[in-house]
Amino acid sequence: MENADTIAAIATSPGRGAIGIVRISGKDLGFLALKITGQVPQPRYASLSKFFDENGQLIDQGIMLYFPAPHSYTGEDVLELQGHGGPAVMSLLLSSCVSAGARLAQPGEFTLRAFLNNKMDLAQAEAVADVIDASTDEAARCAMRSLQGVFSAAIHGLVQALTDLRMLVEASLDFPEEDLDIVWRADVSGKLNDIHAQLETVFASARQGSLLREGLWVVLVGKPNVGKSSLLNRLAGEEAAIVTEIPGTTRDTVLRSIEIEGVPLHLLDTAGLRETDDVIEKIGIARTRSAIEKAGLVLLLMDSREGITPEDQAVLDSVPAGVRRIHVYTKSDLLEEVPRIISYQKQGNWQEIYLSAKTGAGVESLRRILLEMAGWNPHMGEGLFMARGRHLVALAEAGGHLKSAAGLAEYGDQLEVLAEELRLAQRWLSSITGEFTADDLLGEIFSRFCIGK
Repeated sequence: MENADTIAAIATSPGRGAIGIVRISGKDLGFLALKITGQVPQPRYASLSKFFDENGQLIDQGIMLYFPAPHSYTGEDVLELQGHGGPAVMSLLLSSCVSAGARLAQPGEFTLRAFLNNKMDLAQAEAVADVIDASTDEAARCAMRSLQGVFSAAIHGLVQALTDLRMLVEASLDFPEEDLDIVWRADVSGKLNDIHAQLETVFASARQGSLLREGLWVVLVGKPNVGKSSLLNRLAGEEAAIVTEIPGTTRDTVLRSIEIEGVPLHLLDTAGLRETDDVIEKIGIARTRSAIEKAGLVLLLMDSREGITPEDQAVLDSVPAGVRRIHVYTKSDLLEEVPRIISYQKQGNWQEIYLSAKTGAGVESLRRILLEMAGWNPHMGEGLFMARGRHLVALAEAGGHLKSAAGLAEYGDQLEVLAEELRLAQRWLSSITGEFTADDLLGEIFSRFCIGK
């Protein structure tokens, strides 16, 4: 890809810091470097340099690094100016770059150029943002594996296997007079089964990686004063929510993110559900109901001393049937009973647990159940890679086309349709790495990157 323009951006976080970096990418940056520093940059050599503005006034002194094309992050000439990390200094240095002929970069534009210049594929480009945004150690390691190409290699393996199979089917279309019937059917069916098994393995890893990236949204609901805020504080390990004996203390949602075995969980404490004339509390209750609709998992809290009261049943009935749930009986320390877990398989997966947020009894069991219901498999950790929602959709669509192809392969009399199903499966897989990707999708993906990356 050829770019006529040169882009520049501050590549370090906003605010004060010991070091700040301005990154420039474009063509023939030697002249731009000479205007800003008064020096011709040496490739891959850290030079102590002075940085000047357009009027020749000294801005700062720091390190200049020059990476000539194509051996750079973007595949173009890349110049990095490392100075003192004050906001005013960085702003002046960026302005000097613009005066020298660069323009301000758009969010993600450096990585977009790296993708367009074949320095990385689309899955790896997305992993750059995932490494930056990782909220847990395990998520960071998982994102780095994607950046190193583990996910892409798995996809390329599937695409190559599909390419080989398509060649066999296309040969049968081109030479229908050849007697390929028995051998052809066995070969195609067997290869399809192998490819589908490989795809299922990749899909399982991708779902785990998606969980590490997105986390699970867990909403705590129940009538007032059943211990929602106390449980949130116990799980978060801090006084995140105010706890009193007064019903209706929590009037708005309180969000805290935690991690369990490297899996991020976003806990949302909500206003107690009840009939009320309080205008502010009504707003909080409305937000509670909205949060339930979007939740990945709902914790329905009830006082273990009372069992399921009519008020509790009204809360239970308000939760949509498709939402996964755990029935949590709180304050079990007041019953003087050992906390227990009861598992059910009625109307979908849901469980009951008795615990005490005050003493912590049963809370570790709840953590284990949260991971289990999130779908986390700790035995897959070493081979995981980061994945996004669009990757899961593409893998699912490819799997659907492979399933249709397998049905057609049993008969072998609709070769054109079979060939089309294989082509569509391959196209969906290739969209993950960016071989077949619409421009509007690229714009959506890279617009979410930070500026300077």
